[in-house]
Amino acid sequence: MASSSKPSRGHNSAPYGKAQDNPADPFKKALAEATKALANDPELSVSYSVDPPGLTADTARLPQVTRRMSRDEVMLARGTADAFALRRRFHNDATHSRYAPQGADAAALYEAMETARCEAVGARAMPGTAGNIDAKIADECRRKGYSQAKAAEDAPLAEAAGFLVRQLATGRPLPKGAETVLELWRERLDNQAGATLANLGDVLDDQRAFSRLSRQVIRDLGYGDQLGEDPDLEDESEDGDEGQDEQTAQQEPDQGGEDEDKPDDADAREQEQDTDQVDTQTAHVSTDDLDAGEDVEDMDADDGEPPQDQLQPPVSEADPYYRVYITQYDEEIAAEDLADPAELERLRAYLDQQLEPLKGAVSRLANRLQRRLQAQQNRSWEFDLEEGILDAGRLARVVANPTTPLSFKQEADTEFRDTVVTLLLDNSGSMRGRPISIAAICADVLARTLERCQVKCEILGFTTRAWKGGQSREHWLAQGRPPLPGRLNDLRHIVYKRADAPWRRARPNLGLMMKEGLLKENIDGEALEWAHRRMLGRPEARRIMMVISDGAPVDDSTLSVNPANFLEKHLRDVIAMIEKRRAVELIAIGIGHDVTRYYQRAVTITDVEQLAGAMTEQLAALFERDGGKRPGRAA
Repeated sequence: MASSSKPSRGHNSAPYGKAQDNPADPFKKALAEATKALANDPELSVSYSVDPPGLTADTARLPQVTRRMSRDEVMLARGTADAFALRRRFHNDATHSRYAPQGADAAALYEAMETARCEAVGARAMPGTAGNIDAKIADECRRKGYSQAKAAEDAPLAEAAGFLVRQLATGRPLPKGAETVLELWRERLDNQAGATLANLGDVLDDQRAFSRLSRQVIRDLGYGDQLGEDPDLEDESEDGDEGQDEQTAQQEPDQGGEDEDKPDDADAREQEQDTDQVDTQTAHVSTDDLDAGEDVEDMDADDGEPPQDQLQPPVSEADPYYRVYITQYDEEIAAEDLADPAELERLRAYLDQQLEPLKGAVSRLANRLQRRLQAQQNRSWEFDLEEGILDAGRLARVVANPTTPLSFKQEADTEFRDTVVTLLLDNSGSMRGRPISIAAICADVLARTLERCQVKCEILGFTTRAWKGGQSREHWLAQGRPPLPGRLNDLRHIVYKRADAPWRRARPNLGLMMKEGLLKENIDGEALEWAHRRMLGRPEARRIMMVISDGAPVDDSTLSVNPANFLEKHLRDVIAMIEKRRAVELIAIGIGHDVTRYYQRAVTITDVEQLAGAMTEQLAALFERDGGKRPGRAA
């Protein structure tokens, strides 16, 4: 929840030794005032929140600063504040919208270059902002895994274009991850758009001229077909038409009196009534939902239909108001359909090679889990039997009365009720590198261990098909950018191992997580709901779901046109629904990300090396609680 800055009280004002105010409050108050001054907007509201940062018409939401006030979180808050303030000060929404391209790729390039322009203009005028914004960029690159990028497909071209504009305009070196991204694309940018960008310094302070230059860069890079009509040419055409109309009007003779050209009062009133009636009939039709120039009566045609989310039933059982603009580009796909068998084998070999040093430790943990599970399965005994193992505890009766028959006992095979475990893995770009490698091998070994204990295991992953929206965003742009479209990216839900598939058959599939370009954005709420639906369709009596994630839901395309907490609110609603119904036992493990604020049963680890231990301990605790019976909700 957002917290506003408050002035700290003096020491003497704390009654009876009451704890002092948050030591971060003076810093937060000072940063809020500096942000307003930098933005030249004293009415700007500044808040701090664990929700993703965002800038709206009247509010700047900055990252939370804890009591510890570590250097990293202070620099991130400063960098985010400076970036928002410079955007507010040097950016004009009307000019930006006027020259904005229609296609998704072109729009992403245009947006990235404009952001870089605002920050570069601020850095030239106020050099102190440059270092703060560098810290913000470095944090974003770290979260998205850009420093581990090996090929151009691992990072968007739009990001590289923005970094190049920033570097050319300020002359400053880029942070590590940003420099990596730029180097992957530098040759293409220099060869195709270098001549245009040579004029960057002449237009940096003029947003309109810069927007024209950005459109030329987009054309140079091969996305000219996504630009749409040139607004400057449209203006010239309109000006010419207006001049011609005025000239024609002056040349036409006056053929009738003034009264003849005007309708009489009765006709005027009738015409107004007709107009009001038409307005009433069409008031429910949003012009944003129709293509430009399309008539209302044509709205049933295929090209002019309203957005898909208005035609479909609610897409979320947890929140009927959660919106998805279009679902036809989403996919649920098996891992083996995303790569041929030879590539899967190669990727699996690469995964094994990367994690050879860790494999022994993970296997030892898996063996420990297996022993604990099997101990649970075989810990029940039957007594007073005529055969079996001699019950030494009852020998005293035989000594006291030799006529008493010997008593025997036998171990009862009390296997767990039919159980299925689903591992839902975050396949976002920030997991790239060692986190996704360790998550893959842990899932692999855990699935093998559970199979030995006759517990079925399903392994799922979630990401998106594209950066910055993909075909969903293109569809939205083609429909005229209706406001608040809801989720605006193409989902990709991956089935690495089905619950009924044997481990040996699914083993190569986990290597797919090493595939370049697979990991993109993460929309956690819909992925969690998808995995939950799959589990409810299973026949097993007990269902356990473990979620592995390293951050809050993030999708730039969606969050840029919806409220900043749109995806996070849906995630919370889905979690609340699952935990309330209790048909599925839900566990979460956060890698460097506090998932305890979302899930009732959760653990946060600070180092990915701890993942294997956390997974085995959490599962073992579930099976051991109440003698293997289904546990209640965690407090």
